[in-house]
Formats: sequence, C-alpha cells, structure tokens
Amino acid sequence: MKGRAIVIGGSIGGLFTAALLRKEGWDVNVYERVDVELAGRGAGIVTHQPLLDALEASGAGTEALGVVSQNRTAYDRAGNVTHQFEFPQLVTSWDRLQNLTRATIPDDHYHLDHWLVRYEETGDGVRAFFKNGHVDEADLIVGADGFRSGVRGQLFPDVQPEYAGYVVWRGVANEADLPQDIQDSVFKDFGFFLPDGDGEVIGYPIAGTDNNLEVGQRRYNWVWYRVVDQDALADILTDESGVTHDISIPPPLIRRDVIAQLREDAHRALAPQFSAILDHVKAPFFTPIYDHASPAMTSGRVAMVGDAAFVARPHIGAGVTKAAEDAHALARALGKASSVEEALKAYDAERHSIDQIAYERAQYLGEYLMPKYKTEEEKAAWARHHNIETIMRDTAVLNFY
Repeated sequence: MKGRAIVIGGSIGGLFTAALLRKEGWDVNVYERVDVELAGRGAGIVTHQPLLDALEASGAGTEALGVVSQNRTAYDRAGNVTHQFEFPQLVTSWDRLQNLTRATIPDDHYHLDHWLVRYEETGDGVRAFFKNGHVDEADLIVGADGFRSGVRGQLFPDVQPEYAGYVVWRGVANEADLPQDIQDSVFKDFGFFLPDGDGEVIGYPIAGTDNNLEVGQRRYNWVWYRVVDQDALADILTDESGVTHDISIPPPLIRRDVIAQLREDAHRALAPQFSAILDHVKAPFFTPIYDHASPAMTSGRVAMVGDAAFVARPHIGAGVTKAAEDAHALARALGKASSVEEALKAYDAERHSIDQIAYERAQYLGEYLMPKYKTEEEKAAWARHHNIETIMRDTAVLNFY
C-alpha cells in the first residue's frame, strides 16, 4: 500500500519516519514548528543495533557515525578508579544524527515554521491545520513532535507529562581544552561517578564540531542528574527577566547565577575529573525529566512515534533508538497492509507493549535518584539493584527486551 503522509515534527524521529515511509513508496511532507533548521547543542547519543539498522534502511547510512568508548569506568570522590570493565560502545551526537537523517528528505518536503493547531479525520483521510494558515490533506498523520506533542494532545488530552523529581544537566567540552591527564585517562571511556546524596554523573566521548573524529578534535559529553523539588525547579526555570518558563527553559535563558551554583556544587561534590571537565563546558544546560505513557499509539488514521507516545527517561539511552524502531515498524506495517487502519492496528500491537517496557525500565533505573522503599528489607533489596555495579551494567544498554 502506498499513499500520502503528514509527519508532524522535524527532529530525528520525524525524519526517520519520513525517510522509511518514502522507502515504501509514500509521498511524505514533514512539518516542523520552529522556523530554523534544528540543532542539538552537540548532546551525546548512545547507539544500539536497532538504531544502526534504521539508519541503513532509511538511506541515512552509518559512515563516520561517532566515537567508540572503550571501557566503563567508575571513580570515587578522590578521583581513583574503583570499577572498570571492557565495554566498547559506539556513541554519536544529536547533531550528527539530525544531519544524516535530514539529508534523506528533499527540501521541498520539509517545512519549517508550521505549528500544528489541530487535525481532523475525514471519511478517507486526514486534514492538518497549521497556525500560519496552511492546510494539508493526506491518508495518514504521524505525530513525531516530542513529549509536548500536539498530536497526542488532541488524541489523548488527559495524557500530560509528569515531573519525575529531578533534572539532567548536560554540556560538552572540547577534547583539546581538557587537562592532559584527563585526555589520556578519562576521555576514552564511558565514565561514572555517584556523588554522595547528590545524583549521578556520567560522561563519554563524542565527535567534535562538524563530526570531526580526529584525536584532539573530539568532545566530551558531560551529564549530571540532580534531584530538584518543585519550588527549586520553578526557581531555575526563571530567567534573568523574571519570567518562569513552563516545562523547560531555552538554554540561552538559564540564569548566570544558576550556572555559577552548578559549577560551585561540582567542585564540592564531584570527582575532580568531572568537575574539571565542567570547567571547560562553555554553556551547560538542564532539562527537567518527565514521564508520560499513552494508552495506545494509534487511532483511526493517526499514529505516534517516539516521545510523542512514550517518554523513556534517558538512563536507558534509547530515546532516539526507540523513535527509530517505532518509525521502522510503522513503515513495515504500512508496506504489508491493505489499508491504513489495518496497518496502524498492527503497528500498535507490535510497538505499544515494547515501548511500555522501555518506559518502565527507565523509571526503574531512575529509582537510584528517587528511592522507593519503606522498610529496612525493602531498602536492602533496593540497594542490591541500585549501586555502582548495576548502574554501570544497565545504563544505556538494551538488556530489558
């Protein structure tokens, strides 16, 4: 079966969806709400085999994709190595994946500055209405517009993101700027540190600007999960002008005193390698962690992929992989079925339960930051499953389905 599709969301999940549908012979238009080409500030992305499969199937390819971290290594407060094991893993960057997948979509099928207002299903299709007055019609509409999805907002208005109780700070440091001892020892590995009562730190190497993979030209992706209560969250979501932002704050608007406090806290609480790396991160930024799970991924001629349907906290390192798997499954279902409705039912049957598992697994890993126990027995059981060994073993690994 072939037809026309509207994809809402021009980030990686939407691009995968469009590219893989195009491979099945579909005519696809992608609509992105922002008015400039997307960029991800170099944030790191851990790869998994399903992501690599989707890259090849979509035509984006996997050539010069990223950097291989050699070991998983944990440090104590003094900076000593406490745990280490070999675990080669290919890591890339958001920008690299966005650029590769964006290249699969012709410019005349990729539309910026198109904010979906609503959609409606007609007898044999669907119609999308945009804030700028544009209207498009197709056989299918796919919501790939992230955890604040407008498609999900209409399909399941009661499914709203819920704050998980903590944020993730991120940033990248240029390899060449780092102290030589860190370049020689820390940089090549997937690193871990558990501050005493103050979250979880990880880091790993990624490509440099413009996907530069040369030694000395790469970057280090630095990540710190920190528990932040609702009042404190409202404070750090407030910019220099006094405006408090809903859900998240654009990175350039984070107050200077908030970043200064982050750097001060890092020198107080982190292994010296990780505080030193932060010293060379020019613009650290944070994202509050939210949860949401949709009761279904389709209805009629409407489908969702990626974070639009389920947000899996970043501990499993599979947000982009999950979106790619969703897109791949949707394209396969449409390629086999005789009708859109039949295909979407098959797609939902294949992906909903798997994405639910990823969603729950990510919450489970996040319990290190927000422990759930009431008795000493429950505390002991929790500690057996949430410690440096299990965190090193399970972070960013698809070992749950």
